[in-house]
Amino acid sequence: MPKRVTLIGHAASATLNFRAPLIADLVAAGCEVEVLAPDWTEAQLARLAALGARGGTFPLARTGLNPIEDLRTLWALWRHLRRMRSDVVFTYAAQTNVWGMLAAWLAGVPRRVAMVEGLGYAFTEGAHGGCTLKQKLVGWLLAALYRMAFAAAHRVVVLNPDDARDLQRECGLTGSKTVLLGGIGVPLDEWPPHPPHTDPMTFTLVARLLREKGVLEFLHAARRVKARHPATRFWVLGPLDDNPGGLREADLRPWLDDGTVEWPGAVDVKPWLAQTSVFVLPSYYREGVPRSTQEAMAMGRPVITTDAPGCRETVVEGVNGFLVPPREVEALQRAMLRFIEEPELVERMGQKSRRLAEERFDVRQANAILLRTLLGEG
Repeated sequence: MPKRVTLIGHAASATLNFRAPLIADLVAAGCEVEVLAPDWTEAQLARLAALGARGGTFPLARTGLNPIEDLRTLWALWRHLRRMRSDVVFTYAAQTNVWGMLAAWLAGVPRRVAMVEGLGYAFTEGAHGGCTLKQKLVGWLLAALYRMAFAAAHRVVVLNPDDARDLQRECGLTGSKTVLLGGIGVPLDEWPPHPPHTDPMTFTLVARLLREKGVLEFLHAARRVKARHPATRFWVLGPLDDNPGGLREADLRPWLDDGTVEWPGAVDVKPWLAQTSVFVLPSYYREGVPRSTQEAMAMGRPVITTDAPGCRETVVEGVNGFLVPPREVEALQRAMLRFIEEPELVERMGQKSRRLAEERFDVRQANAILLRTLLGEG
């Protein structure tokens, strides 16, 4: 008898972008798959149906902490899971990890798996180090909720060893429940390698426009480098974000107006990466393992990123790129100049990036681990 698997996500778009290969693999394994999200459109439901799955909705307040809304989410998920008699529930965002796991436990779902894709805002130090009082309060509350959710889960998938350690120390996650996945992976055939690009030398950052993603550090380093090498290009790809650390367009305007950087907004990154020399992510956000970096590596791009949780998993120092300390513009500038002064590194390190992507970030390998975990084989 096929297993009924329910995925619970916080946004339909993110689910289709990051979970589509897993959904297809679950369907191919003979599972009946439904995917719950609060915001399906008809077009998105059609894409989901093409994968062989069906969609459903539930109420979810995307931002803030509202006990009434949270109880409404818990109640709706519990009623749905009890009615559907799901065999497996898989959650993969902070709110759905908490309320989805608790609802699945209350509904008596036989197999319950959560995935933590980074610890996010509540556990991220600010621009000058340390956490604000609000972050400390949110972190304390989230840790308490995670303790309950992890107690209800059979397995918790974590992407990097730093998060595994911190969740075990702060949130009561036991070693026996922890599954260390590495990156969620990318479909390598959809992100093929491209020839190296060095004329002009182009540095590209792909991220939501958050301070914690190192966007301001990128802008300051870009201005310094461009003063010495005016032909160098700098691209920032990504949308504005309403997260507490979100930047406004006005914050970017001085660098846009003087021609330091170009910001086309939220775009299809593939053609931009094809014209990129070096991918840069100076993040100190609590990443899991950044998907954007995995995509750039698959396309054969060397990487400059920070020696921070999640980010450090993507670079072998001096092999496929360089690790720099978080929040240090001077170190970021030096790493950029290294590529400008030694352009042969772009091709050599880019080839190593592709090889590492094949070894570490093949979505087929990641999904094989997830399927064993979801279906009770690990």
